[in-house]
Amino acid sequence: MKNGTRDGDKEIFIITNLPRNAAGAKLIAAIYRKRWKTETSFRELEKWFNSEINTLGYPPAALFGFCAALISYMILAVIKAALCAVHGVDKIEAEVSGFYISGEISGVYRGMMIAIPDEERRVFRQYTQSKFTEFLLRLSENVTLSTFRKHPRGPKKKPKKRKSDPETPHVSTAKLIAMRKK
Repeated sequence: MKNGTRDGDKEIFIITNLPRNAAGAKLIAAIYRKRWKTETSFRELEKWFNSEINTLGYPPAALFGFCAALISYMILAVIKAALCAVHGVDKIEAEVSGFYISGEISGVYRGMMIAIPDEERRVFRQYTQSKFTEFLLRLSENVTLSTFRKHPRGPKKKPKKRKSDPETPHVSTAKLIAMRKK
């Protein structure tokens, strides 16, 4: 790997049950890398768009919730692609948070539906794909990326070893209940 993974690793180890002559190591790695992008997408779907809502016990409701999250994720992917085209893929992937962009989308959308009359939004229905792409690229030039900056978590700190006080030892509730029963 020339550039390494997003974590900086220069080597990756992939274990497969494919027969030896089925595919070369580079092909397997390329396929796995594409699969990992899909897995990451599903993780982001769940994390940022609440696609796995526990209260949606009925299969049709759960499917609807998942589809709504999937559409939201596609909107996010289009926005990130426009930002990548203007500001560069490396900068967007390294510095811009999908979480903050998704929060902005949901907040601005609500206000936009109230503030901008429907007839003023109809113009977008007539846009061709290339005209809409051009429009998104123009908007992307004006985005202040620092507003959506990632805040990566630092390394985990080891928890401090708790010291017990011999004068006030901890007694479990189960132990107290057992003593009362005797």
